[in-house]
Amino acid sequence: MDFSIRAANLDDCKDIARMIMVSGHVRACVRPNLEQDGFSKNPFFHGIIAEVPEQHRTREGHTKIGYALYFYSYSSFVGRSIYMEDLYVMPEFRGKGVGKALMSKVAQLALAAGCHQLNFTVLDWNKPSMDFYLSQGCFNVTSSLGCHCMRCEGEALEHLAQP
Repeated sequence: MDFSIRAANLDDCKDIARMIMVSGHVRACVRPNLEQDGFSKNPFFHGIIAEVPEQHRTREGHTKIGYALYFYSYSSFVGRSIYMEDLYVMPEFRGKGVGKALMSKVAQLALAAGCHQLNFTVLDWNKPSMDFYLSQGCFNVTSSLGCHCMRCEGEALEHLAQP
């Protein structure tokens, strides 16, 4: 299948938001401000887009069919790291190498920046994605290193921030 991978730009925010909402896992009360957070002077994330030529667009007319969002982080154990927040491919384009190409590009960006790790999370019910990641040589840190992904948000975050 003919597709290309490129850096996301401000004009892609509408399509990224469309794909985020289609995934169905976004809380209605939390809508990320992709334009400000990804394309301001000091972005919190970076993104890449998978795009098909016009002749392969979806029934709805979309040519942007997948994306990955990532940001750089630091590990006190290994140094520079990259965290892939999202990897999404529209269902009708899965199994055609798009997800692999997106993930490969994030890995290339990581290595170019001197990163030693590519980190991400997978929902426990998402067996197809887990199988895909395992087939790429990734491993489950939770089981192999005994780590747990923790979160503090909302009122608990506000309470924690109190002096």
